[in-house]
Amino acid sequence: MTVPFEGLKGAKRYKVSDLRFLDRGPLGGGDARVTGTEDPLFEGSALQPGGVYTRSQLLGELEALSSSGMFERVNVDAVRPQPDGTLGLTVSYAESLWSPAKRFSCVNVGGLLPAQADETEDDDMTLREKMALRRRQDQEYQRLLRSAAKPCILPEPVRGEVVQMVKKQGRVSARLLQRIRDHVLRWYHNEGFVCAQVVNFGNLHSGEVVGEVIEGEVTGVEYQFLDKLGNVIEGKTQLHVIDRELPKQLRPGHIFNIGAGKQALKNLNALALFSNIEVNPSPDETKEGGVLVEIKLHEQNPKSVDVTTEWNIVPGPGGRPTFESIQPGGSVSFEHRNICGLNRSVAGSVTSSNLLNPQDDLSFNLEYAHPYLDGVEDRSRDRIFKTSCFNTRKLSPVFVAGPNMADAPPIWVDRVGIKANITENLTRQSTFTYGLVMEEITTRGESNDVCTHGLRTTATGALGMDGPPTTFSGTGVDRMAFLQANLTRDNTEFVNGATIGDRCIFQLDQGLGIGSKNPFFNCHQLTVTKFVNLNKQKNGAGKPPPAVLIAHGRYAGCVGDLPSYDAFALGGPHSVRGYGMGELGASRNLLEVATEVRLPVPMVKNTQVYAFAEHGTDLGSSKDVKGNPTEFFRRAGHGSSYGVGIKLGPLRAEYAVDHNAGTGALFFRYGEMF
Repeated sequence: MTVPFEGLKGAKRYKVSDLRFLDRGPLGGGDARVTGTEDPLFEGSALQPGGVYTRSQLLGELEALSSSGMFERVNVDAVRPQPDGTLGLTVSYAESLWSPAKRFSCVNVGGLLPAQADETEDDDMTLREKMALRRRQDQEYQRLLRSAAKPCILPEPVRGEVVQMVKKQGRVSARLLQRIRDHVLRWYHNEGFVCAQVVNFGNLHSGEVVGEVIEGEVTGVEYQFLDKLGNVIEGKTQLHVIDRELPKQLRPGHIFNIGAGKQALKNLNALALFSNIEVNPSPDETKEGGVLVEIKLHEQNPKSVDVTTEWNIVPGPGGRPTFESIQPGGSVSFEHRNICGLNRSVAGSVTSSNLLNPQDDLSFNLEYAHPYLDGVEDRSRDRIFKTSCFNTRKLSPVFVAGPNMADAPPIWVDRVGIKANITENLTRQSTFTYGLVMEEITTRGESNDVCTHGLRTTATGALGMDGPPTTFSGTGVDRMAFLQANLTRDNTEFVNGATIGDRCIFQLDQGLGIGSKNPFFNCHQLTVTKFVNLNKQKNGAGKPPPAVLIAHGRYAGCVGDLPSYDAFALGGPHSVRGYGMGELGASRNLLEVATEVRLPVPMVKNTQVYAFAEHGTDLGSSKDVKGNPTEFFRRAGHGSSYGVGIKLGPLRAEYAVDHNAGTGALFFRYGEMF
């Protein structure tokens, strides 16, 4: 049973439980076809099953469909009362059709109001009057596009695909326009232009389909600093510091891109000034189609202090620890970030393993960093100035015994001095650092006394001090000044957690002839590493990391005066695996080559198995190091290794074979080899 639509009571609210759309074809022709609300033609309609409407609201929804331009007519054919008191509606419609088209163009109408026709076609018009009206409307439409609209960024291949769709269809229909809209939007959204919309199609009587697109042009950037409760506060960071980190596509006049938003998050996180960052696009209510980029920032506390302690218990008289033998050690570090709101910082640390007698091994570092050396508003150059004073102690790998010699007493190298350098970001992948280092180097033995020569145990068990000189001056203490430069080109990226790409590092130390015995030298190193994606795995959520082939090479050399402690050590976890630090030799020149294959472990996240082979040689240059530490400590000067391992995140467990001795050993390492 059906009732007429006019029979519905005006004030009563009706729930629509069943809704059907009946396609009667254009102007009543063709066979009727029943569709549901899933039909793309009705995806924007507010008329949905389960909705509650008054008669006037139902009439308003029908009028909205009629005026959308997608239909020649829309009528309610039947109103079917249901036993539960709800209504079933059958709405008949005829899809709009236009004359065939052979061309397609796309225009960006962002910021323009849609063209409104002063005159509309009337059923009382003659055919000649309708044709004249269409010509006038088309001329006005073309004038508006020429005067105000901008070309859109849709590439020619995509436009060509739409042209083929238009030619294949014949007459232009509402469904064709929807397919064109979906095809165009798919390209925009796939490319990251998520704010783009197809808002209209132009005068369709001219034989050309003109897609009117609002692409989402950025009209402004707004910054908000928030406290822990989400309240807006006044931030300490100057806005120029934040603004210079924004990619070009987030600036006014450019089309908003979600990839640029992610890059902005990455850049702002790299400042290490904020605990939480949000980058959100929102509609600009003052300009149709405009996008406001809202950046919400939670600033970190600029001051921090960290104290760590440790207790080293050593045997006292009788082998038992006493109060005097319990040595408290630890470190104190502090940092003051974002000085003056310009991302300048002061950081320092003091470390000792015996706080009761810290002069034995006290080390410290104090550094001041001054970014935006050319001014925070000057984006043509990105330079950072850093200066530091330091006191470090490291065990020298130059004065260690080879495998055919009893252990040699260790030699410690203390360095105290100052350093100043400038780091310039040439491109996003390349950095250039150059500066001046002035330091005093002291070599010490186990008892912390100044040591002038390398030590070894003689056949009688006595301590021999006839080894190579530990310093250039021969006194155990050197002073020198030299220039230092580093050029890094890093084109690596992460593909599902694995490093892919290439990295090249060139480092240069140039002595100035200033200091003990006027040392003048040129030391240089070149490191090249290539990470190859063997199975061409694509980056994507849920995908496994690729199989990776790594090829690595390093050359180092020195011309001029070379102190023994600066000789290039051969062997160790970052040189040739399977050997101890410096076990193969200390040289003036060296060459290292390595290859490694990494395979992901299925079903185990961040886990890889790998096999490697490496070789290192001093190129016959060990004899050119003063005192020839390689020969004195009975080291080979060259060596190879191979092995297998498993990598669990940053932790590596590997079995490496020392090819010189033909023996293997298991090693546990932390961090990356390359």
